[in-house]
Amino acid sequence: MKKLINDPQNVVPEALEGMAKAHPDLVKVHFEPNFVYRADAPRQGKVAIISGGGSGHEPMHVGFVGYGMLDAACPGAVFTSPTPDQMYEAAKMVHGGAGILLIVKNYAGDVMNFDMAADLLRGEGLQVESVLIADDVAVESSLYSQGRRGTGTTVLAEKILGAAAEQGYDLQRLAALGLRVAENGRCMGMALTSCTVPHVGKPTFELGEQEMEIGIGIHGEPGRYREPLARADEIVERLMEPILSDLPFQSGDRVICMVNSMGGTPLIELYIVYRRVAQICEERGIQIVRNLIGPYITSLEMAGTSITLLRADDEMLSLWDHPVKTPALRWGM
Repeated sequence: MKKLINDPQNVVPEALEGMAKAHPDLVKVHFEPNFVYRADAPRQGKVAIISGGGSGHEPMHVGFVGYGMLDAACPGAVFTSPTPDQMYEAAKMVHGGAGILLIVKNYAGDVMNFDMAADLLRGEGLQVESVLIADDVAVESSLYSQGRRGTGTTVLAEKILGAAAEQGYDLQRLAALGLRVAENGRCMGMALTSCTVPHVGKPTFELGEQEMEIGIGIHGEPGRYREPLARADEIVERLMEPILSDLPFQSGDRVICMVNSMGGTPLIELYIVYRRVAQICEERGIQIVRNLIGPYITSLEMAGTSITLLRADDEMLSLWDHPVKTPALRWGM
């Protein structure tokens, strides 16, 4: 294992400390329990939006804390769900009197712990709603989830809902919008290599030099199948067909497209992937009206990519274009 770390047990707190020093104008970090929150929190009269999950997927979620996105993010240990006390304490820190919206990826630990935190908060008289993201078309259930896994649409939901909260949407309107985003997003990924969790010290799984895994999860969960390495265009076609047929997407649809690096895939390869994604959409009369290309929901140093398509309406697109300023995503400011 070769990693730029000190002690495997201190990877998360040391990374959070570095983040706080790098972006003091945007975020603050609370330790024990660990969470990242907006430097200007709480924002009175604004619904507080909170998300979180295991570390190792950066910039999701801690990199998306700031104006126009999250009010707080709760990082668990690497590939491990955050605990209820993290969400509870983060919510208490950023609550501005208008309620709390939790954005939750569909993994068993995340769902259970966010639900427990929500119950604690409601017990204190706070209004809490949740949006569940379950967008991965690769498998119906996995080692980590009952039902589909929550993946790339999470990033798009955090941006859109964060903008809506900034514009003054109330809690119920935000929750309804979040459900619409979740229902209209689909994602699928693949891997060329495994990754190595620091405290484990060896690859999560083994892939041969000429093998790839189609439908991989962000924690290294198995996908649909393993097969010989193919050309980039063929890989994109294997991912796009299940995505397009699942919703199903239709000619005339407008979509936000994210071509994501799993951590170890460089931009030059992502643009080759995006090229074929765009071609397929053009062939089917689907219009890509916004895009993100880069590492946004990663799996440590795993080489591979995921493709996310969100069927977007005018409201979603207007909110997508709203200014955002976070450590990992910013425009319009």
